[in-house]
Amino acid sequence: MTRDKTDFWVGLFVLLGILALVFLALRAGNMSTFSFAPTYRVQAHFDNLGGLKVRAPIKSSGVVVGRVSDIKFDNDAYQALVTLDLDSRYTFPADSSLSILTSGLLGEQYIGITPGGEDAMFAEGSTAQYTQSAVVLEELISKFLYSSADKAGTSNASPAPAPAQQPSSSPAQ
Repeated sequence: MTRDKTDFWVGLFVLLGILALVFLALRAGNMSTFSFAPTYRVQAHFDNLGGLKVRAPIKSSGVVVGRVSDIKFDNDAYQALVTLDLDSRYTFPADSSLSILTSGLLGEQYIGITPGGEDAMFAEGSTAQYTQSAVVLEELISKFLYSSADKAGTSNASPAPAPAQQPSSSPAQ
């Protein structure tokens, strides 16, 4: 192979490596799904976000309908304030419920929307009234362990009564 061909193949290999690294960086940063569709903003307060991050998906019936755009702490309510960018193609009733859910046992966290029944819809700047915080696995485990220890420590089981002795009979002579 001539030097020019070798330089070409090495350059092509390096370029493909750089493109692969950029792709992986975007996937790791959850930024690979940029959307330029028009959106509207809705805010929601949560007691516990768990591992929810900015750019996390917002899903309804398994379909991505938006992304988390901002997470802040509200000093007045002492809760996390999450700003959601919902795709304007999708409208939800104003009494819809927002929950922080997890994909699988230890997967990424996302916000799930369960539609309500009200006629009024979320609009730009609306605030969701019904929210459910993240279920933290460590809290569930500690509750289970403490309840098991509590049950074992407060058991009032009395010992089983001893079996009654039968009088022995001697054989008749």
